[in-house]
Amino acid sequence: MKEVLIVYYSQTGQLTNILNNIATKLSGEEVNISYHEIVPKKKFPFPWTQEEFYGAFPETFLQIPTPLEAVPPNVLQKKYDLVILGYTTWYLTPSIPINSFLKSEEAKVLLNDTPVVTVSASRNMWIMAQEKVKMLLQANRAKLVGNIALVDKNLNHISVITIVHWLMGGKKTRMFGIFPKPGVSDSDIQASSRFGGPIKAALLKNDYLDLQNNLLSIGSVKVEASLIATDIRGNMVFKKWANLLIKKEGEERKKWLVYFKYYLLFAIWLIAPIVFIVFLLTYLPMYRKIQKDIAYYSSIELKKD
Repeated sequence: MKEVLIVYYSQTGQLTNILNNIATKLSGEEVNISYHEIVPKKKFPFPWTQEEFYGAFPETFLQIPTPLEAVPPNVLQKKYDLVILGYTTWYLTPSIPINSFLKSEEAKVLLNDTPVVTVSASRNMWIMAQEKVKMLLQANRAKLVGNIALVDKNLNHISVITIVHWLMGGKKTRMFGIFPKPGVSDSDIQASSRFGGPIKAALLKNDYLDLQNNLLSIGSVKVEASLIATDIRGNMVFKKWANLLIKKEGEERKKWLVYFKYYLLFAIWLIAPIVFIVFLLTYLPMYRKIQKDIAYYSSIELKKD
């Protein structure tokens, strides 16, 4: 009997649905699946208020852990053949609860020398968040063997509008009845069950060498070349903002978070389109590097400094 642990944090339930669909093709007489939902001691709100949403930015981006409820002993004391880690992206970074788990002593116990498949659901930019997860898994001596990254496939600025509608309103509905639903589409969520087959085959053989290629062949990851530079440059700017904001307290922090909010709107609506135009203009001369980047970010490899 193979033992699988699904560890996750999901505010909206979207990621939970994806993980459950994957599990339908993974479970069976030969596989036992356990679940651990990460629970912060201080809950994060859903739906968000604007103040709480922007207020979570510095700690999120700087990957500052928050206290979590303990992993139950019956989960912690078992040795797993595979861990599936489900996470969402906040501010180009794994969410605070996921980051907190990966920096915990419990994660060191559960992930040490254990194969891990990461599953993420995000608006569109996830590659640098995945790089951060890779580093945290490496610190826990885990073996990353597969990655599945599902995204909102609507146009960038449409998804900005609809995700705000969802996060601030609390319902995954069509804004004004005319916009598309926010987040990963219902059809993609339902179709995520297909990833369970290759994972199960690798698990039963205890051979994960070809798993990522097998997952890629059925659409587990699609790297949008035009967003690579945006994600990387966004991280560079966010680092400056986060280091500034983390030093502020009380009313001073609230004031600077308002400045950050307006910067973020400016970046999304004005800077991002400029970056996209530059990408188009430099696509041919940068073609080889772009293809190399796509191959790397589609993989489970971690660059060595």
